[in-house]
Amino acid sequence: MNRQPSTISGIFKEPFPEQVAYFRRKLGSLIPTSRWDELERAAHDKAFMVAGAAKADLLNDLAAAIDRSISEGRTLEDFRKDFMATIERTGWKGFTGDESAARRAWRTRVIYQTNCTTSYNAGREAQIREGGFTYKVYRHNDSVSFPRPHHVAWDGLTLPIDHDFWRTHSPQNGWGCRCYVLGARSERAAKRLGGDPGKDIPDDWNTIDIKTGAPVGIGKGWDYAPGATVANDVSAMAKKTQQWDYSLAKAYMQDLPESKRDALVAAYRSLPSVADDLRRYAQAVLAGRKVAPYRTMGLLSTDDVRKVKKLTGGAVDGFDYAVDMSAPRHIFKEHGNEAAEEQRGQRAITPADYGRLPQVVASPDSIVQDDGKIILEKSFGEERQIAVFEILAKRKMLNLKSMRIIAKRPRAQRP
Repeated sequence: MNRQPSTISGIFKEPFPEQVAYFRRKLGSLIPTSRWDELERAAHDKAFMVAGAAKADLLNDLAAAIDRSISEGRTLEDFRKDFMATIERTGWKGFTGDESAARRAWRTRVIYQTNCTTSYNAGREAQIREGGFTYKVYRHNDSVSFPRPHHVAWDGLTLPIDHDFWRTHSPQNGWGCRCYVLGARSERAAKRLGGDPGKDIPDDWNTIDIKTGAPVGIGKGWDYAPGATVANDVSAMAKKTQQWDYSLAKAYMQDLPESKRDALVAAYRSLPSVADDLRRYAQAVLAGRKVAPYRTMGLLSTDDVRKVKKLTGGAVDGFDYAVDMSAPRHIFKEHGNEAAEEQRGQRAITPADYGRLPQVVASPDSIVQDDGKIILEKSFGEERQIAVFEILAKRKMLNLKSMRIIAKRPRAQRP
């Protein structure tokens, strides 16, 4: 993927293979920490951490929430909802220093932006190295209300890709920094990207600030090039992936150890934003609005794969549970009429029932097969939800085919 943005504003909405590969490559090493600086500089290329997160289940949940933000282009508000649910579920205390709403908003924004921006820049680093570019162009993109003078001074700086400047000054260059670099094959191309090939490198660019231990203008611990130490591996991973949005949602997960992958899958299905998305997806389809072809509920776990293979004989490694746009329409037609469903001892399916699907696939009360289809069943209070999935081998998914709700206690007949 050689397209390059003119700004970094799209990094949360348009994930690309190298960005996702970089982040998922780190998920095999989740590091418990008590302070933000326990993992330094390029060590972040090979491991994932969130300052103060020391428990394995907490790290899994946070990693799954951030991974979804990156691989599916989710919003900060989506991440905040998932983050706060994780806090409540795991009992993590003191993650902001105090419990004020403002501090919570600040901490969640820092975690979200740092991981999304760093993975973006690391992915671009792999693209630039792989793409045969000659120059890198520095582009300033800090907030207009908080411009950093040194970052402004570097805007447009155009230097060969192997210049020492990039070893320490490749963005991100501090907390909240949103600067970025672009690749160019000629000075003329650099100018089209906002570069200034005639601009001199500042005299103080490699002067160390004694307060931070980094060159002036760069925050403590940010004097490295994100992704530089793993660029070749990231490029190799990205080449294996079909570059369309849905495939990125599950790409590279097979490279993780089974135990890590299963923990992340379980965490993913517990995210409130996954349930919300499925509910909204069904609503949008039934309202006739334009939607994505599919919504995923995450990969099958190792145990899921084993059970499905035993039931059907088919190999489903790397498959995920999914809902495509035809499912809500078909299910509404078959099970959307309240009167007809009541006669069957059932109730009509509503969009809210799609929001329960992650729980159905995560911990079904039973799983059987019928005519090659996989049938999952789970009780919710006085109801049983039955979801039928068909195996789509070419798409590597178990796609929702039908769904119904059975009342445990039959409703009284109307007079």
